Amino acid sequence: MKFLFSFLFPLISCVVFSQTKLLSWNLENFGKSKSEKTISYIANSLRDYDLIAIQEVVAGYGGAQAVARLAEELNRKEAKWDYVISDPTSSSSHKTERYAFIWKTSKLKKIGRAWLEKKYQIEIEREPYLCTFQYENKQFTVANFHAITKNKQPETEIKYFKFLPAEYPTLNLIFAGDFNCPQSHTVFNPLKKMGYQSILVNQKTSLKKECRNGKCLASEFDNMYFKTSKITIINSGIISFYKNFNSLREARVISDHIPIWLEFSLN
Repeated sequence: MKFLFSFLFPLISCVVFSQTKLLSWNLENFGKSKSEKTISYIANSLRDYDLIAIQEVVAGYGGAQAVARLAEELNRKEAKWDYVISDPTSSSSHKTERYAFIWKTSKLKKIGRAWLEKKYQIEIEREPYLCTFQYENKQFTVANFHAITKNKQPETEIKYFKFLPAEYPTLNLIFAGDFNCPQSHTVFNPLKKMGYQSILVNQKTSLKKECRNGKCLASEFDNMYFKTSKITIINSGIISFYKNFNSLREARVISDHIPIWLEFSLN
């Protein structure tokens, strides 16, 4: 039995460490209004993950700088981080934004250039931002997305996602972000029929203005969708950061959304 344990232990160790942690967070107007104290709090919340997908980076002055400030704060901690920021999305309205990815360089390697998906830039107000990463000898591509608000019917944008797997047949796509739409909506059925699965079910992710009867979360908006034949989910969940504050008003200085995360291995 001792010999068997000695033989299996290296294999068990390999399994334990052959995993990647992806976190997605809508950081509400992430720009110059975020203080150094706020940036520090966000960095402490992110430090245990390998790849961060951020939505709602301010398109104007201060947005890209806030991402750089966050990466610099993360670099003051134990690991080394790098980042990439999108150009402003193509929307002609005041809702144009940027996206960002931040990752641990010891864990992941960025492959090629990240890109805003231009094919549906007319149909999608804030077109998704895609970036491919390599972990060990396998690759995956995250499509970082922030949909239009619920009252504008985000399903009219999300319906175009069903075409992206065929558009990029060699990529292992993970759709992540703020969809402003629950995973139970029928607009996700085409992706589900292709073998995609959400990491969260019936999990609210946006903050109320104030907690009522102990309930602080408002809507089931943020999620990730991955292909089960290419990715094995180890664990997933949320970070209820608002519980660290005396009120939701204080918590909403950080964001009006909570982070969601996926721990996975590549098949």
